[in-house]
Amino acid sequence: MDKFDVVVVGKGNAALCAALSARDTGVSVAMLETASVEESGGNSRFAGGVMRFAYSSVEDLQKITDIPEDEANSTDWDSNTVEEFFDDLYRVTNFRTDPDLSETLITKSHEGMVWARGQGAKFIPNYSAQSKIINGKRVFHGRFPLTVNGGGAGLVDDLTKTAEKKGVKIFYETRAFELIYNGKQVQGVRAKQKGDVIEFYAKAVVLACGGFESNPEWRTKYIGPGWELAKVRGTKHNMGEGLKMALEIGACPYGNWSGRHAVSWERHAPEFGVVERSHDPYRHSYPLSLMINAEGKRFVDEGEDFYNYTYAKYGAEVLKQSGQFAWQVFDAKTRSLLRPEYSGRQVTKAIANTLEELAEKLEGVNAKAFLKTVCEYNAAVRKDIPFNEGLRDGKCTEGIEPVKSNWANTLDTPPYEAFGVTCGITFTFGGLRINHENGQVLDVGYAPIPGLYAAGEMVGGIFYFNYPAGTGLVSGLVFGRIAGTGAALGAKGV
Repeated sequence: MDKFDVVVVGKGNAALCAALSARDTGVSVAMLETASVEESGGNSRFAGGVMRFAYSSVEDLQKITDIPEDEANSTDWDSNTVEEFFDDLYRVTNFRTDPDLSETLITKSHEGMVWARGQGAKFIPNYSAQSKIINGKRVFHGRFPLTVNGGGAGLVDDLTKTAEKKGVKIFYETRAFELIYNGKQVQGVRAKQKGDVIEFYAKAVVLACGGFESNPEWRTKYIGPGWELAKVRGTKHNMGEGLKMALEIGACPYGNWSGRHAVSWERHAPEFGVVERSHDPYRHSYPLSLMINAEGKRFVDEGEDFYNYTYAKYGAEVLKQSGQFAWQVFDAKTRSLLRPEYSGRQVTKAIANTLEELAEKLEGVNAKAFLKTVCEYNAAVRKDIPFNEGLRDGKCTEGIEPVKSNWANTLDTPPYEAFGVTCGITFTFGGLRINHENGQVLDVGYAPIPGLYAAGEMVGGIFYFNYPAGTGLVSGLVFGRIAGTGAALGAKGV
């Protein structure tokens, strides 16, 4: 039996932010991590590292990272004002996002980034993925110009070093399975460590151990039939146990429990993410492609928007197709614009000098229908609108369904390349109802559960149907910080 003021379950970005904010109030803090040291960090370790936060100017960015004055003045840094952030979040969630949670997320996002920098996180401009040279000037697009140095793994490592320096005690290979609850107050957590049951008593517990995306039974139960077949982009450890523990004592479920972040993913990727190759299966250049299913047909508007705003929902569209796969098809005009992952070693692809030859190489695809699709698409492309990959160029199709709204180039220049994709699930949207001011979990009667707090993927009500890229890590940061402070003050009786 161990006793602490605050116990944090999990060790990803949200959990580390909770532990650090709690520790900074002077309380004792323990973290319980299911994984080994090498695999620790939850889904955060697999994240690309982009951060979507509110900012109006390069001066706001310079509070988060060092940007030399010549770069600051010669670059168009875009903007993501509070109003723009609200517009994007409400738009992609069909206006279902919780008003209080979203306001907290957005208005506290910039100060959270500044705080994270002070906790050892390192951010750098995201030049390679989110900017283009347009008319001789570097221009950012997508509204998130900064990324974590070293990606999600770098963020986890940096925050872990700070937590250890500040005296947070981390227990690895320790899987929490039950809250210690007397009917009135959460008093700690029961966990298994190398086959033994250990009790960690605490004045407050923060659950920040992810959703249920790694649990095929729960995916099928809540998201729907066929979702047990999706690949898991991240950790194998997010089985929904934190949610289960909370629900067992009367916590209120909240949010889009049938919703999920799911992307186009390498067709033959492993069942779970591999830390050393976490980015290799990304297939995010699809806005420049034709996405073709087994019937040889297109099934989405590939150019609806920048991938940042559609990638989290289009994975589900791939899963709906026969065989749970699709091919992203490009020609020589756009091949040089593809993200570096398309040139990796573990890539399912076909190359041909004619469309007829390519059609025969697309495994599982109706070749005749594919050629008909391409012919109709090419005829529908607006030739009078110039192509520009750095902005929503309006180069579209007319007279076919689905339409392609932007970046609609004719497919007519060999060599042709196609890349096989399936669905990779990132995280689930369903979670717990919390008090947005202190992160305390509410029960089914909307009353706070004394001693219980939540953060990260476990917070329900923020994301519905879709997701603006870069918001997940920032949400974990903001609500992790809130929950950690709330738990520490609760432990002090404040």
